[in-house]
Amino acid sequence: MDLGLDINDSEAESAGPIELVTDLSEIAAQCVASNLLDFAAQLAGLAEDLKDLAAKPIEPIAIEVKPDGQPDASSE
Repeated sequence: MDLGLDINDSEAESAGPIELVTDLSEIAAQCVASNLLDFAAQLAGLAEDLKDLAAKPIEPIAIEVKPDGQPDASSE
């Protein structure tokens, strides 16, 4: 799995721990930003779906009622 690190083993040995942490922090921040953008796109899609559903009228469902006042289970 390539996380975008551009340093090889020899560079990692010569780099100080603060530089490595900074690189990992930047990578983590990029991943979080990417995930947030994906999530925002999904929410936008859901909002469009809800908007489309809200525009459709709700049609009543006919239920046959028996003479004793109980709905007919076979019609559900």
